[in-house]
Amino acid sequence: MTVAEKIAEKMSALPPERQEEVLAFAEFLVGRCAAKGPRQSLEGLWADLDIHITDEDIAAVRREMWQNFPRDIA
Repeated sequence: MTVAEKIAEKMSALPPERQEEVLAFAEFLVGRCAAKGPRQSLEGLWADLDIHITDEDIAAVRREMWQNFPRDIA
């Protein structure tokens, strides 16, 4: 017996309102597993905002962020 057949057997034993709950859950799972389209880059998201972030800007923020991080952890 396949999994689909086992599910159909169990579903037929449920009252209609519970079958609807199972269907809703199955649809949720299908939606969660669906292939997602490509993400838009951040540059594309802010293209019309006239924001220009350079590699040096990113490096400066990283240095600032890590400057107080302890170097010698015992």
